[in-house]
Amino acid sequence: MNRVIAVFTKESFLVPAAAIILGLLTGAVAMLAGGFNPIKAYASLVEKVFGSSYNFGETIRQITPLIFTGLSVAFAFRTGLFNIGAEGQFIMGMIASTAVGISLDLPAYIHAPLAVLAGALAGGLWGAIAGYLKAARGVNEVITTIMLNWIALYFANYILNAFFVPAGQQRSEMIKDSASITIGWLSQMFDSARLHWGTLLAVLAAVFFYVVLWKTKTGFELRAVGLNPHASEYAGMNVNRNVVNAMFIGGMFAGIGGACEILGVFHYQAVMAAMPGYGFDGIAVALIGGNNPLGVVLAAILFGMLTFGAAGMKFGAGVPVELIRVVIASVIFFVAAHGIVKVFLKPILKKKEGGN
Repeated sequence: MNRVIAVFTKESFLVPAAAIILGLLTGAVAMLAGGFNPIKAYASLVEKVFGSSYNFGETIRQITPLIFTGLSVAFAFRTGLFNIGAEGQFIMGMIASTAVGISLDLPAYIHAPLAVLAGALAGGLWGAIAGYLKAARGVNEVITTIMLNWIALYFANYILNAFFVPAGQQRSEMIKDSASITIGWLSQMFDSARLHWGTLLAVLAAVFFYVVLWKTKTGFELRAVGLNPHASEYAGMNVNRNVVNAMFIGGMFAGIGGACEILGVFHYQAVMAAMPGYGFDGIAVALIGGNNPLGVVLAAILFGMLTFGAAGMKFGAGVPVELIRVVIASVIFFVAAHGIVKVFLKPILKKKEGGN
């Protein structure tokens, strides 16, 4: 019990928690400036999320891809890389799982796992491209991952139009039932909310993140290369290989997230006019979560609740949906500007130091 208390009193937890509170307060000030009632707005947000079993189920559905993309970005951060490409990796996971889900006719116990695996490999390989360019040519991964996002968007649309979209349609055929990862009985319990096995996979992915980085030799090398590549090379580690591996694993997380959206939520893929946005939101989730797997899960829950509950603020209190982005942006700002947050935390931190 003392260890649990220690976790929730650590500065690494207090700073994001204080940043969230300050972000909510900033959002409240913005609402007051616009003539809205922040108490009613936040109450409407909570009511939207928890007001019905369907809405609660859909909130869980909204949280799931954010965990995957948050883990993707956080894993790269932990290894000294800045993965802006979770969006493209997410899209590649979508198209790969769509292709497998439509093209093959297999038993469900093979088809669904194979489709998820295809999404993971597609996302991982897409991330590995940026890793290879960084390792072999010294190209900054920020540039390559941004460009690969757009390539993924248009490449996925090309594949869809060429092979999987019926004439006159703007979306692919439905995947085979054997490829679906929707949990029918659980969905019925939540009034047909689109719940699926991807949520469990997201939690397992967070555990995998922790085990790989902190409990394996590979993880030690990945973190060492991220902290100091020159010292790692001197110690005999293969720096270039670890850079590629880090981007591959990060890309796998996002790719699984994309696969789960197709296999568990929509069961088809639409021709996209714009990017889904989960990869970019994953950057915010990773920052708020402190690049820690548990923090990412908690940040995704917060982010998902705010995003899904924004509609409740609009209908319940008349607050524009855009204002919820002000809240989210404020939280990110205070997490990034942790020096400002520490000013507010000084009394607590001093009291803690005095107690020690």
